[in-house]
Amino acid sequence: MDSTKVLIVDDECAIRDMIRLALEMADFECIEAENIQQAYQLIVDERPSIVLLDWMLPGGSGLELLRRLKREELTGEIPVIMLTAKTTEDNVIHGLDVGADDYITKPFAPRELIARIKALLRRTGSGASVEGSKYQVRDLLLDARSMRVFIREHAVVMGPTEFNLLQFFMSHPERAYTRGQLLDQVWGVNVYIEERTVDVHIRRLRKALQSPWGDYSSVIQTVRGTGYRFSPNATLQLD
Repeated sequence: MDSTKVLIVDDECAIRDMIRLALEMADFECIEAENIQQAYQLIVDERPSIVLLDWMLPGGSGLELLRRLKREELTGEIPVIMLTAKTTEDNVIHGLDVGADDYITKPFAPRELIARIKALLRRTGSGASVEGSKYQVRDLLLDARSMRVFIREHAVVMGPTEFNLLQFFMSHPERAYTRGQLLDQVWGVNVYIEERTVDVHIRRLRKALQSPWGDYSSVIQTVRGTGYRFSPNATLQLD
């Protein structure tokens, strides 16, 4: 496969070396940073395909850098996997709420990390072809080829996972899916992620669909006791 540039951000040299060796054996190109200042400069200068970001860093937390990356237009679309020793559910959900696309807890097996990276790159369109399909519900339009979403011809900003969730929903309307089924369809069957992660991304998708040009969040419906459903006929709050 084509070389994909991965930025490893961790203050422990031994961990960076372990990750770099594993990724280089899998044909990834690696660059490294040991603090958030170095990391931000490399992200701006090198534009990596994906960032592996440790939670605890000197001079500021990885969460602080994540907030900055997701806030700025230049860096907001770069996928981020959090590397964390914080295993409580609240901490994990907090990282996802801030904008992380995935997380993996230490210690982890290099093969699992590589699988997570490849799955995330597939979700963001790197290394995979995208069918030239368009899906439309009233004034909501998803263009799979350009990976853009519009409401009344105005671009809607959302993360790559939310985009892929919306594309899956729009291509399978009026069908209820469990969280496990959504994980398999959107994240991939070989990626082990807690089902609670789906709820976080559903919440982020609904928020993105609450645009000034029309509120389409109600098309993503909660099916009690099952999971979620996309309903094109839902009552909308339109201006």
